[in-house]
Amino acid sequence: MANHKSALKRARQNDIRRLRNKSIRTRVKNVVKDVRQALADQSGPDAAAELNTAKSAIDKAAKKGVIHPNTAARKISRLTKQVNAARK
Repeated sequence: MANHKSALKRARQNDIRRLRNKSIRTRVKNVVKDVRQALADQSGPDAAAELNTAKSAIDKAAKKGVIHPNTAARKISRLTKQVNAARK
């Protein structure tokens, strides 16, 4: 455990950030799962709507630094490709 005043504060900040990042990361996982579930149910319009929600959540996570921008781009690209393939 930290002993110095500044180290104690840093530990508190890290705990708060860890919990915030965890909730954002979980949100990303859930929206991706929702898109894949809509694709599995063969509901094209639902999948497209879920994709827009997923894009927004993934971009916000990348903007906040929770996930790397390239990871966000990769996730969005793969989901978009799956939705477009299902529309055909």
